[in-house]
Amino acid sequence: MKHLEEGKDFDSIIGKGRVVVDFYADWCGPCKMLGPVIEAVSKEHDDITFLKVNVDDFGEIAMRFGIMSIPCVKVFENGNEIKSNVGFMDKNQFEDFIK
Repeated sequence: MKHLEEGKDFDSIIGKGRVVVDFYADWCGPCKMLGPVIEAVSKEHDDITFLKVNVDDFGEIAMRFGIMSIPCVKVFENGNEIKSNVGFMDKNQFEDFIK
């Protein structure tokens, strides 16, 4: 699992293959619950890139994608958003969501 470190890298990361982006904040309770779920699932899928984006650090990216509530998970395919979900998901729900 990658953590976005430079805002300028975001587009190049989501532009390659399937990328699951977790928009989160350190202070968000549901985000803290979802984090370990994403971490566990990411270890089972070498074919998918998992990226965490802290909305407090990268507000301009969050605004660009209309993030109003967190946790918000978006799935991108070669740079195109194909799915979005707001709120906690258990492991089975998350697995189904990223398929």
